[in-house]
Amino acid sequence: MNFIDEATITVFSGKGGAGCVSFRREKFIPKGGPDGGDGGKGGDVILEVSPRLTTLFHFKRLKLLRAQDGRPGAGQSKSGRNGENLTVQVPPGTMVYDAETDTLLEDLTDVGQLMIVAQGGRGGQGNARFKSATNRTPRFAQPGESAQTRQIRLELKLLADVGIIGLPNAGKSTLITKISSARPKIAEYPFTTLTPNLGVVAIDDATTFVVADIPGLIEGAHTGAGLGAQFLRHIERTRLLVHLVDAAAIDPENPLDALNVINNELARYSPALAEKIQLVVLNKMDLPEAEANAATFEKALQPKLLLTISATTGQGARQLVRCIAQALFNQDEKG
Repeated sequence: MNFIDEATITVFSGKGGAGCVSFRREKFIPKGGPDGGDGGKGGDVILEVSPRLTTLFHFKRLKLLRAQDGRPGAGQSKSGRNGENLTVQVPPGTMVYDAETDTLLEDLTDVGQLMIVAQGGRGGQGNARFKSATNRTPRFAQPGESAQTRQIRLELKLLADVGIIGLPNAGKSTLITKISSARPKIAEYPFTTLTPNLGVVAIDDATTFVVADIPGLIEGAHTGAGLGAQFLRHIERTRLLVHLVDAAAIDPENPLDALNVINNELARYSPALAEKIQLVVLNKMDLPEAEANAATFEKALQPKLLLTISATTGQGARQLVRCIAQALFNQDEKG
């Protein structure tokens, strides 16, 4: 299934049903009064946050949402039936914008959260409502309110505690497979991962956190190179970044080059991203050239903390998970 993280749709609420103009016509009641019923309310268009969804893929073809119209009123004071609401599910992390003004209307983050994006029209009152001492035979009723029409833009920002970033082929997918429940596609070539992957890491029965590997980050990502501009937004909600570097590919003459490329892209996309806490992690330490490269890298990185792992063999993975949990726990205490 394709990963879709942005969609523009048009929504129509239901229009209200018209009120009825009617008079009692019964045998032996020659002067029956007004008995026109009210029209039904039009249906609302509602967005509901569902934990079962992780993309906006279903909006690829669903470009128009329309709720049901209210039914008109009838004689004998019968009210028209209300139009059915149309409820459409969206994944957690969906931001709803007015497409015309680009105004943020709602940030849908909580499972079960509801948002009415188009309010159904009110039903019109029947002529029985307008009977009075001075007007015993009202020959008018209200029309139903018009439907509400608007265009909205949906933008998905994944909800994850931790984002794994790094150049293509740094081993992000292998790492998320090793430490979490996620099972992304893995291959020995760049850009294997074309969609962010979410996984749950369990520390114990009561403590878990959500981790996401963010693909497509290369030099120029903030301008759209690779897939970066599409996926940089998903880092914005994370509380912590794990910056993965391929130890076997480090240039001894410029050991921090890979690290600086990604950090530069984060800063250019959003200064707030550059301020996020990072754990710098050297991966692929099982390869022969990695040990010497790691020493050069650590010397250049000082005084920052450096962790070393092999996502393939699992070396250092448990220690990394403990460090992530500790960093998140410290944030919770400070917050």
